[in-house]
Amino acid sequence: MSFPLFLRVVGLYGLLFAYSFSVTAQPTALTLQAATELVIADNPDLAQMQARAKAMAAIPSQEGTLPDPQISFNAMSLPVNSFSTRQEDMTQLGVSVSQTIPFPGKLALREQAAQFEAEAASANITEVRQRLLSEVKSIWWLIFYLDHALALVESNHTLLQQFVEIARTKYEVGVGLQQDVLLAQLELSKLLDQQLMLKGSRRNAIASLDALLNKSADSELKLPETVALSVPNIKQEKQLYSMAETSRAVLDSNRQTIHAAESRLELAKKDYLPDFTVDAGYGARANTPDGNRRSDLLSMSLSMNVPIFAAQKQAKAVDQRASELMQQKYTLQDEWNKVRSQITQAYTDYQRAKEQFVLYDTGIVPQARQTVASMLAGYQVNKVDFLNLVRSQITLFEYEIQYWKAFSEANQALAQLTATVGQEEIYE
Repeated sequence: MSFPLFLRVVGLYGLLFAYSFSVTAQPTALTLQAATELVIADNPDLAQMQARAKAMAAIPSQEGTLPDPQISFNAMSLPVNSFSTRQEDMTQLGVSVSQTIPFPGKLALREQAAQFEAEAASANITEVRQRLLSEVKSIWWLIFYLDHALALVESNHTLLQQFVEIARTKYEVGVGLQQDVLLAQLELSKLLDQQLMLKGSRRNAIASLDALLNKSADSELKLPETVALSVPNIKQEKQLYSMAETSRAVLDSNRQTIHAAESRLELAKKDYLPDFTVDAGYGARANTPDGNRRSDLLSMSLSMNVPIFAAQKQAKAVDQRASELMQQKYTLQDEWNKVRSQITQAYTDYQRAKEQFVLYDTGIVPQARQTVASMLAGYQVNKVDFLNLVRSQITLFEYEIQYWKAFSEANQALAQLTATVGQEEIYE
């Protein structure tokens, strides 16, 4: 092999290596499904809610179990002059066991209240999961819109550069105006300004998405270039209300909290009744000094607390628990009002964005493209001035931006709606 040929082969392999490296270095496109799977797997907020629910699930059995018994050892009637266990008949070395027994029903109510609170914590996991999915979807669609907006800016920038060259050429040959050149350059500068704002918005959106996905804030992110451009029909607003009433996790959490408050109210009422303490003791006595055997002694007792301060203690506890129950009921009603308001807002946003998208897709954008084509044809034969040509192109650009914005907002509203209803089956 000749040396020049060798150099060409080496150069070819070098180009292939560089190309393969550039291909592998490109970030993998993050699909919407992959983003939702990542947030469920890696989000620390969801993880801490799961840990809290696990901790709450361990409480009911503790609350429903009797207090630990107490074991005590003692020496009774031990004479201090000799410390002999044989000198006095009543001297004994004893062991006793004491067990507190709450009034029947109290332990069950404590366990029941803790169980309801554990179920509320479990429902909160579902609520956080739905919220995170909604946030990830909304940010993903925002980035999708920004990517398409930046692509439109780039294509219009290239087109306006061509317009500038055409206007400059006409001006130089004496058939154009200098103001046409200046106008096109101004529009180019405005596009660059818009590009800077869009890039900044995209960077901020990626940072928000990275935080939700528990990734580094400086990571590269690429989305698929195309998705299915569909805006499906959804169920009626009243149907969504009915679905949310049974499916929304935050409402279920509030209901479980109400049940817990009801159990604690019943427990407060039972605190008027006494708890019992059972004691059993065994005393071992030594033989007399002359060798006669003394019998051991067994003692038993039953004690109870007497609620003589009921007006200042138990009655106030009942008032407290009753007020807490009313607070939880009002909280549920307030949350239900918020849910219905959120459904109405998301439903309205979706219908508006859907209608806008269809309007831009079937009417405004095709008509604007036809207008630009007609203006360009007229400009080439000097029947349309440069100002109208540029304005028609800028108008088309703005309509195409609105087209992608409406599509993105429709999908963001769907994400919000599914989270507010509490399930994905909202389509007709």
